[in-house]
Amino acid sequence: MKKKAMIAMSGGVDSSAAAWLMKRDGYDCMGVTMRLFAGGDSCSKRGGTCCSLEDIEDARSVARQLGIPYFVFNFTEDFSGKVMDRFVCAYENGFTPNPCIDCNRYMKFEKLLQRARALEYDYVVTGHYARIEERNGLFVLKKGVDESKDQSYVLYSLDQEQLAHMKFPLGGMKKTQIRAMAEEAGLVNARKKDSQDICFVPDGNYAGFIERYTGRSFPPGNFVDLDGRVMGQHKGIIHYTVGQRKGLGLALKEPAYVCRICPEDNTVVLGRDSDLWSRELTASGFRWSSGEAPRESLRIKAKIRYRHREQWATAEATGPDSIHLVFDEPQRAITRGQSVVLYDEDTVVGGGMIDGLCGSGPGMESGV
Repeated sequence: MKKKAMIAMSGGVDSSAAAWLMKRDGYDCMGVTMRLFAGGDSCSKRGGTCCSLEDIEDARSVARQLGIPYFVFNFTEDFSGKVMDRFVCAYENGFTPNPCIDCNRYMKFEKLLQRARALEYDYVVTGHYARIEERNGLFVLKKGVDESKDQSYVLYSLDQEQLAHMKFPLGGMKKTQIRAMAEEAGLVNARKKDSQDICFVPDGNYAGFIERYTGRSFPPGNFVDLDGRVMGQHKGIIHYTVGQRKGLGLALKEPAYVCRICPEDNTVVLGRDSDLWSRELTASGFRWSSGEAPRESLRIKAKIRYRHREQWATAEATGPDSIHLVFDEPQRAITRGQSVVLYDEDTVVGGGMIDGLCGSGPGMESGV
C-alpha cells in the first residue's frame, strides 16, 4: 500500500517542488494550503509574502498539474492566538521575536500534523531546506546541504514524534537545482520569487501592525545612557530592538545603539557598539532533539539568530527546558526573544528562546 503524504503548499516554488518529488517517488499525495492570516487576501505583491489569494491559486494550479487533490484549511483563529498574539506580547515586553519559528512549531508541525493524522496520512511534507535522518532508533534534524538556504534554525522545536512523521525532500538539494527541476517539470511558479516578509506585516512596519492589532498606542519615554542619564525621548518601546542604530531621531556626537529595552520603566538604554558584546545567555522553553537534557555540560556550536554563523560555546542544562550558555568569544547584540540553536557539526542538538544575558556589561544580569 502506498504511503500517504500531505504536502504543505504555500504557492512558492519550494513547496511545489516538494510535492512534485513526493509524487514522483510514488507517494499518495494531497496538497494543502494553510489559510493563516485573513489579511493576506489584500496583499497582491507577488513574491513578497505568503498567504495571499495569488499564492493559493498558484498552489492550486500546481496541484492540478500534478493530478493531486488540493484543499485549503482555515487556521486563522489558531494562527492569531499562537503566532500573532505571541509576536505582540513579545514586543510589549521588550523582546524581539521570530514569528516564523512559532508558525512552524504551532501550525505546520502541530496543527497540520494533527489534521494529517485525523485524515490518516503518514507524513506531512514541506519545502524546508533541512534533512531528517534516523540513527540508532532516534531521529535527528540536520542542516540542508545548501548552506545559503539552510532552515534548520527555525525547525529546532521538532520532537521525536514529529520528526518521525515529517519529510523535507529538498534538504539534499541546492536552490539552483530546485529551480531547474521546477522549470523542467513545467511548474507554473518555477520562476516565482521567494517570500521574505512576515505574512501579517508585509510592509515591514512592525510597530504600525502592533498598534493596529491591539487598538492602542504605546507612550513615548526616555532614551537613557548606561548611567541612567536622559538623552532624549523615544516614540514607544515597540519601535526598537537591540543593536539598532538608525531611526533613533537623536543628534549625538557619536553613534549610539540600543543596548536594552526596559518596559518596566518605559526606557530604552543606549550605548556604544562595544557595549553590545557579551559572552553569556540563558534560554528557556528549550527543546532537546533527543528528548532528554544532557547531565553534563556540552562543547557545542551555537547560533543566536537566523543569519548568524554558529560559534563555539559551552552549554549547561539548568533544568529540563532551560540552559546557560557561555561563548568562547563575545557575540554582538544577543537579543531576548530570538532563539539560540545548538549544533553538533551539521546536526541540531536543541534550541530555545533567549530570555536573559549574564556576565558584565549593560543589561547583562540574568533575566534582564
